[in-house]
Amino acid sequence: MGARKRIAAEKAKEARKSVAFAKLQDVPTSPRKMRLVADMIRGKEVNLALDMLKFSTKEASRRVEKLLLSAIANWKEKNQGVRMEDANLVVKTIHVDSGRMLKRLRPAPQGRAHRIRKRSNHVTIHVDSKVSNEN
Repeated sequence: MGARKRIAAEKAKEARKSVAFAKLQDVPTSPRKMRLVADMIRGKEVNLALDMLKFSTKEASRRVEKLLLSAIANWKEKNQGVRMEDANLVVKTIHVDSGRMLKRLRPAPQGRAHRIRKRSNHVTIHVDSKVSNEN
């Protein structure tokens, strides 16, 4: 690795240390369904987002709710002196990436077979205080 790449990688690593985030990998739900839930809470305050996820009828919202609680716990660990109510936490970014795809065969008429793709995804949530976003 060259010096320029190494310096950029170290800088990115240092920036990641100050941001509270949580990852969920290989969720057995299609990315398209998970993005519907992610779009619902992107940019919202944390308490509002938790309420929206709790009362949503979508199955993916349960997993995202648990992930958001984990991201909040990570934020509390990094900012021990600050109260969550004073910080005005918001869901800064949330993105859903496609994960691995299991390929299965389903029998079809006249001796043929259809391919079934069982999709999975990876979800990443970044939580930050609204006050630091405005600065």
